[in-house]
Amino acid sequence: MGYPTIPEAARIFIDDEMSHGRSVEDIRADETEFQRIVLEMKIALEDRIPPDRLTFLERGIPDSIAYYKLLGLDTRPIIDASNHRRYKGIFILEPLEFVRDYARTEDDETVNMLDGLLYDSYSALGYKVNRVPVLPRISERAQFVLDDL
Repeated sequence: MGYPTIPEAARIFIDDEMSHGRSVEDIRADETEFQRIVLEMKIALEDRIPPDRLTFLERGIPDSIAYYKLLGLDTRPIIDASNHRRYKGIFILEPLEFVRDYARTEDDETVNMLDGLLYDSYSALGYKVNRVPVLPRISERAQFVLDDL
């Protein structure tokens, strides 16, 4: 629809590392370090977005709160970083059939836990979290989001 988008930082990192010959298993061997790098990438990517330009992010900085909680890590630095920027709207898409691939390796239980943690993380930061239902066409989901901004 012509809007700028920022893809998922984790996938950017994984793709880049794999292009240098590393396997996903090696990249994610230290999950804490992996999540730390992904968080740094999110912050760097968001710092480059002009504040007056509507941009859609696949994953925002507060998403890292959920991943850190899943690992039992301290979330205070992410909360601090999250409080320095505000998003116009938060949307969690109701899942379609979950498909694992080379980068998306979580099992169904972890996916469900993350969904709840993501909702809670944004809610705790004072956001209204909008659930985007499964609709027959992608264009309908996109319009649902645009109508709620």
